[in-house]
Amino acid sequence: MICETIEEFAAALPPMRALAGLDFGEKTIGVAVSDSFLSVATPLETIRRKKFGVDAAALLAILEKRSIGGIVLGLPRNMDGTEGPRCQKTRAFARNLTGLTDLPITYWDERLSTVAAERALLEADTTRKRRSEVIDHVAAGYILQGALDRLAHLKRSV
Repeated sequence: MICETIEEFAAALPPMRALAGLDFGEKTIGVAVSDSFLSVATPLETIRRKKFGVDAAALLAILEKRSIGGIVLGLPRNMDGTEGPRCQKTRAFARNLTGLTDLPITYWDERLSTVAAERALLEADTTRKRRSEVIDHVAAGYILQGALDRLAHLKRSV
């Protein structure tokens, strides 16, 4: 089920289950996971993309192993907020994924998530080689943390 708003997503989530954040790219899918209290996002791994069936199988294995209750998919909007071809590919991936899982899926604006991840890795004095290995799942962590913070805000304002 695809939830277009974070409010719909919050209502669809099962209690005490972690979330997964995805940074969907041309060559990789960065994966991050939260704790079951939905407070902290942790970068997990990067899946090297091959074709949808292989990518989805790898992703679903992670989701099952971690007892994930929902998916936050980074939506790569343009800086002016419009959606281009990358957003269309991301939405197509989500639609295809709904055929394989009943988990609720929502989108989170990922503008500048890779920039923030890169900056954090530079501040941590990470080598260029290591940055290229981890950037996608660190960016997924930023995407997921943004959604977790919004979910916490929604919970407090009820």
